[in-house]
Amino acid sequence: MERPSWDDYFLNLAKVVATRSSCLRRQVGAVIVNNKDIVSTGYNGSPQYQKNCIEIGFCYRDLHHIPSGTQLERCRAVGSHAESNAIALAARNGHATAGSTIFISGHEFVCYQCKAQIANANIKRVVLEKPDGTIMEWVPERDWTVHPIDEESDSC
Repeated sequence: MERPSWDDYFLNLAKVVATRSSCLRRQVGAVIVNNKDIVSTGYNGSPQYQKNCIEIGFCYRDLHHIPSGTQLERCRAVGSHAESNAIALAARNGHATAGSTIFISGHEFVCYQCKAQIANANIKRVVLEKPDGTIMEWVPERDWTVHPIDEESDSC
């Protein structure tokens, strides 16, 4: 029997965390790890104290045909993505995220808001497994140094 690599192990845990998601559109899980120790986990869904899409029985964004990655303010999970929830839970419990890695499973990309939170939490490495199994890896201080607004102005 072959043991999974550490990256595969933590990505598998992120998949399990995603099963707690209350999002009808996409289930995403995140695990923050430092020195092979789990710091925190998070999944996407409505903020505390608010009803979620499962309880309500529909996704507002699906009902109104809002494309993924746009009009995030029209999502019950706005600000409550798996990545941001994992960072918030670490902070709430007094666990440092500096120098850690975040493993994410369940979506195609990391949104700009979560990229900013990951960078501000001083998370040093990001590993994302997309739904098709493709694995992407970033080092924020190297790979996320240009603001999206500046990328737009470069193409003009």
